[in-house]
Amino acid sequence: MGDAGMDAVQRRLMFEDECILVDENDRVVGHDTKYNCHLMEKIESENLLHRAFSVFLFNSKYELLLQQRSATKVTFPLVWTNTCCSHPLFRDSELIEENALGVRNAAQRKLLDELGIPANDVPVDQFTVLGRLLYKAPSDGKWGEHELDYLLFIIRDVSVHPNPDEVADVKYVNREELKELLRKADAGEGGLKLSPWFRLVVENFLFKWWDLVEKGNLKEAADAKIHKLT
Repeated sequence: MGDAGMDAVQRRLMFEDECILVDENDRVVGHDTKYNCHLMEKIESENLLHRAFSVFLFNSKYELLLQQRSATKVTFPLVWTNTCCSHPLFRDSELIEENALGVRNAAQRKLLDELGIPANDVPVDQFTVLGRLLYKAPSDGKWGEHELDYLLFIIRDVSVHPNPDEVADVKYVNREELKELLRKADAGEGGLKLSPWFRLVVENFLFKWWDLVEKGNLKEAADAKIHKLT
Protein backbone atom coordinates (compact mmCIF):
# COMPACT_ATOMS: atom_id res chain seq x y z
CA MET A 1 0.00 0.00 0.00
CA GLY A 2 1.49 3.37 -0.96
CA ASP A 3 1.36 6.27 1.47
CA ALA A 4 -1.23 8.04 -0.68
CA GLY A 5 -3.64 5.13 -0.27
CA MET A 6 -3.15 4.88 3.49
CA ASP A 7 -6.29 5.07 5.60
CA ALA A 8 -6.51 8.43 7.45
CA VAL A 9 -6.75 6.85 10.93
CA GLN A 10 -3.82 4.54 10.24
CA ARG A 11 -1.79 7.42 8.76
CA ARG A 12 -2.29 9.48 11.94
CA LEU A 13 -1.24 6.56 14.15
CA MET A 14 1.78 5.85 11.95
CA PHE A 15 3.19 9.35 12.38
CA GLU A 16 1.95 10.34 15.86
CA ASP A 17 2.76 7.15 17.75
CA GLU A 18 6.37 6.83 18.90
CA CYS A 19 7.50 3.25 19.46
CA ILE A 20 10.19 2.30 21.98
CA LEU A 21 13.42 1.22 20.29
CA VAL A 22 15.35 -1.52 22.13
CA ASP A 23 18.42 -3.66 21.60
CA GLU A 24 18.26 -7.46 21.47
CA ASN A 25 18.49 -7.56 25.28
CA ASP A 26 15.41 -5.31 25.57
CA ARG A 27 17.36 -2.26 26.75
CA VAL A 28 15.79 1.02 25.62
CA VAL A 29 17.99 2.76 23.04
CA GLY A 30 15.63 5.45 21.75
CA HIS A 31 12.31 5.97 19.98
CA ASP A 32 10.96 6.45 16.47
CA THR A 33 7.63 6.77 14.69
CA LYS A 34 5.50 3.73 14.14
CA TYR A 35 5.93 4.51 10.42
CA ASN A 36 9.73 4.19 10.47
CA CYS A 37 9.64 1.16 12.76
CA HIS A 38 7.55 -0.75 10.20
CA LEU A 39 9.40 0.18 6.99
CA MET A 40 11.37 -2.93 5.95
CA GLU A 41 14.01 -0.68 4.37
CA LYS A 42 14.61 1.04 7.74
CA ILE A 43 14.38 -2.21 9.69
CA GLU A 44 17.08 -3.72 7.48
CA SER A 45 19.36 -0.68 7.07
CA GLU A 46 19.23 0.54 10.69
CA ASN A 47 18.33 -2.74 12.39
CA LEU A 48 15.39 -0.97 14.06
CA LEU A 49 13.90 -3.20 16.74
CA HIS A 50 10.91 -2.05 18.79
CA ARG A 51 9.12 -3.27 21.89
CA ALA A 52 5.70 -4.83 21.36
CA PHE A 53 3.16 -7.03 23.10
CA SER A 54 0.73 -9.77 22.16
CA VAL A 55 -2.27 -10.39 24.42
CA PHE A 56 -3.85 -13.84 24.66
CA LEU A 57 -7.19 -13.42 26.42
CA PHE A 58 -9.13 -16.50 27.52
CA ASN A 59 -12.68 -16.57 28.88
CA SER A 60 -13.76 -18.69 31.85
CA LYS A 61 -14.42 -21.60 29.44
CA TYR A 62 -10.72 -21.35 28.48
CA GLU A 63 -11.52 -20.30 24.92
CA LEU A 64 -9.06 -17.92 23.26
CA LEU A 65 -10.32 -14.65 21.77
CA LEU A 66 -8.99 -14.10 18.24
CA GLN A 67 -9.28 -11.00 16.07
CA GLN A 68 -9.11 -10.44 12.35
CA ARG A 69 -7.19 -7.25 11.61
CA SER A 70 -9.12 -4.61 9.67
CA ALA A 71 -8.72 -4.18 5.91
CA THR A 72 -7.24 -0.70 6.47
CA LYS A 73 -4.32 -1.88 8.65
CA VAL A 74 -1.02 -1.01 7.00
CA THR A 75 0.67 -4.26 8.07
CA PHE A 76 -1.03 -7.63 7.73
CA PRO A 77 -4.57 -6.45 6.77
CA LEU A 78 -7.38 -9.02 7.20
CA VAL A 79 -5.01 -11.47 8.88
CA TRP A 80 -6.28 -13.49 11.87
CA THR A 81 -4.23 -13.22 15.03
CA ASN A 82 -4.34 -13.42 18.82
CA THR A 83 -6.55 -11.13 20.90
CA CYS A 84 -4.54 -7.91 20.57
CA CYS A 85 -1.09 -7.03 19.21
CA SER A 86 0.43 -3.59 19.51
CA HIS A 87 3.22 -1.49 21.02
CA PRO A 88 3.90 0.31 24.25
CA LEU A 89 4.57 3.94 23.34
CA PHE A 90 7.45 6.20 24.33
CA ARG A 91 5.60 7.80 27.24
CA ASP A 92 6.20 7.62 30.98
CA SER A 93 3.32 5.28 31.83
CA GLU A 94 4.39 2.74 29.20
CA LEU A 95 8.16 2.87 29.84
CA ILE A 96 7.91 1.51 33.40
CA GLU A 97 10.26 -1.49 33.48
CA GLU A 98 9.33 -2.93 36.89
CA ASN A 99 7.27 -6.11 36.43
CA ALA A 100 6.72 -5.00 32.81
CA LEU A 101 4.14 -2.52 34.12
CA GLY A 102 4.60 -0.18 31.14
CA VAL A 103 3.82 -3.00 28.72
CA ARG A 104 0.81 -4.09 30.79
CA ASN A 105 -0.48 -0.49 30.86
CA ALA A 106 -0.18 -0.39 27.05
CA ALA A 107 -2.03 -3.69 26.72
CA GLN A 108 -4.92 -2.38 28.80
CA ARG A 109 -5.04 0.79 26.64
CA LYS A 110 -5.07 -1.13 23.35
CA LEU A 111 -7.68 -3.68 24.45
CA LEU A 112 -9.98 -0.67 24.91
CA ASP A 113 -8.89 1.02 21.64
CA GLU A 114 -9.17 -2.06 19.44
CA LEU A 115 -11.82 -4.22 21.08
CA GLY A 116 -13.74 -1.83 23.33
CA ILE A 117 -12.85 -3.91 26.40
CA PRO A 118 -13.18 -1.63 29.47
CA ALA A 119 -10.09 -1.22 31.65
CA ASN A 120 -12.06 -2.60 34.63
CA ASP A 121 -12.47 -5.89 32.73
CA VAL A 122 -8.69 -6.28 32.30
CA PRO A 123 -6.85 -5.01 35.43
CA VAL A 124 -3.13 -4.61 34.76
CA ASP A 125 -2.22 -6.90 37.66
CA GLN A 126 -4.09 -9.78 35.99
CA PHE A 127 -1.69 -10.04 33.03
CA THR A 128 0.99 -12.74 33.23
CA VAL A 129 4.11 -12.28 31.08
CA LEU A 130 5.05 -15.62 29.53
CA GLY A 131 8.39 -14.70 28.05
CA ARG A 132 9.40 -12.43 25.18
CA LEU A 133 9.67 -13.22 21.50
CA LEU A 134 12.23 -11.66 19.16
CA TYR A 135 11.23 -12.03 15.51
CA LYS A 136 11.30 -10.33 12.13
CA ALA A 137 8.55 -10.70 9.52
CA PRO A 138 7.91 -8.86 6.25
CA SER A 139 4.22 -8.03 5.56
CA ASP A 140 4.59 -7.08 1.90
CA GLY A 141 7.30 -5.40 -0.17
CA LYS A 142 7.33 -2.22 1.89
CA TRP A 143 6.13 -3.00 5.41
CA GLY A 144 7.04 -5.48 8.10
CA GLU A 145 7.75 -6.16 11.76
CA HIS A 146 10.93 -6.46 13.82
CA GLU A 147 9.76 -6.78 17.38
CA LEU A 148 10.69 -7.77 20.87
CA ASP A 149 7.24 -9.00 21.76
CA TYR A 150 5.97 -9.52 25.33
CA LEU A 151 3.53 -12.45 25.46
CA LEU A 152 0.76 -11.49 27.90
CA PHE A 153 -1.86 -14.00 29.06
CA ILE A 154 -5.03 -13.08 30.91
CA ILE A 155 -8.11 -15.13 31.88
CA ARG A 156 -11.19 -12.90 32.18
CA ASP A 157 -14.76 -12.75 30.95
CA VAL A 158 -15.01 -9.41 29.17
CA SER A 159 -17.41 -7.36 27.09
CA VAL A 160 -16.14 -6.87 23.54
CA HIS A 161 -17.13 -4.01 21.19
CA PRO A 162 -14.64 -4.06 18.29
CA ASN A 163 -13.43 -0.80 16.74
CA PRO A 164 -13.94 -1.21 12.94
CA ASP A 165 -10.87 0.96 12.24
CA GLU A 166 -8.76 -1.75 13.89
CA VAL A 167 -10.70 -5.01 13.82
CA ALA A 168 -12.71 -6.70 11.05
CA ASP A 169 -14.01 -9.64 13.11
CA VAL A 170 -13.57 -11.51 16.41
CA LYS A 171 -14.23 -15.03 17.63
CA TYR A 172 -13.52 -17.31 20.57
CA VAL A 173 -11.94 -20.66 19.74
CA ASN A 174 -11.13 -23.81 21.68
CA ARG A 175 -8.02 -25.87 20.90
CA GLU A 176 -9.68 -28.00 18.23
CA GLU A 177 -11.16 -24.96 16.47
CA LEU A 178 -7.74 -23.30 16.45
CA LYS A 179 -6.15 -26.44 14.97
CA GLU A 180 -8.80 -26.35 12.24
CA LEU A 181 -7.98 -22.68 11.53
CA LEU A 182 -4.30 -23.63 11.24
CA ARG A 183 -5.16 -26.44 8.83
CA LYS A 184 -7.23 -24.08 6.66
CA ALA A 185 -4.49 -21.45 6.63
CA ASP A 186 -1.88 -24.07 5.66
CA ALA A 187 -4.14 -25.33 2.87
CA GLY A 188 -4.90 -21.79 1.68
CA GLU A 189 -8.64 -22.39 2.11
CA GLY A 190 -10.89 -19.34 1.81
CA GLY A 191 -7.92 -16.97 1.75
CA LEU A 192 -7.49 -17.49 5.49
CA LYS A 193 -4.19 -16.12 6.82
CA LEU A 194 -2.64 -16.07 10.28
CA SER A 195 -0.15 -13.46 11.49
CA PRO A 196 3.48 -14.65 11.56
CA TRP A 197 3.94 -13.82 15.26
CA PHE A 198 0.76 -15.69 16.21
CA ARG A 199 1.94 -18.68 14.20
CA LEU A 200 5.33 -18.61 15.98
CA VAL A 201 3.63 -18.63 19.38
CA VAL A 202 1.20 -21.38 18.32
CA GLU A 203 3.96 -23.59 16.92
CA ASN A 204 6.37 -23.11 19.81
CA PHE A 205 4.37 -22.54 22.99
CA LEU A 206 0.63 -22.08 22.85
CA PHE A 207 -0.82 -25.55 23.36
CA LYS A 208 1.37 -26.41 26.36
CA TRP A 209 0.59 -23.01 27.88
CA TRP A 210 -3.13 -23.59 27.24
CA ASP A 211 -2.90 -26.68 29.48
CA LEU A 212 -1.50 -24.49 32.27
CA VAL A 213 -4.30 -21.95 31.73
CA GLU A 214 -6.86 -24.70 32.34
CA LYS A 215 -5.01 -26.06 35.37
CA GLY A 216 -4.61 -22.60 36.89
CA ASN A 217 -0.81 -23.01 36.85
CA LEU A 218 0.05 -20.25 34.39
CA LYS A 219 2.67 -18.71 36.69
CA GLU A 220 4.74 -21.90 36.22
CA ALA A 221 5.46 -20.92 32.62
CA ALA A 222 6.27 -17.26 33.33
CA ASP A 223 9.86 -16.53 32.46
CA ALA A 224 12.02 -13.56 31.55
CA LYS A 225 13.71 -15.35 28.67
CA ILE A 226 13.92 -13.72 25.25
CA HIS A 227 13.13 -16.40 22.65
CA LYS A 228 14.85 -15.55 19.37
CA LEU A 229 12.72 -16.98 16.58
CA THR A 230 13.86 -14.74 13.72
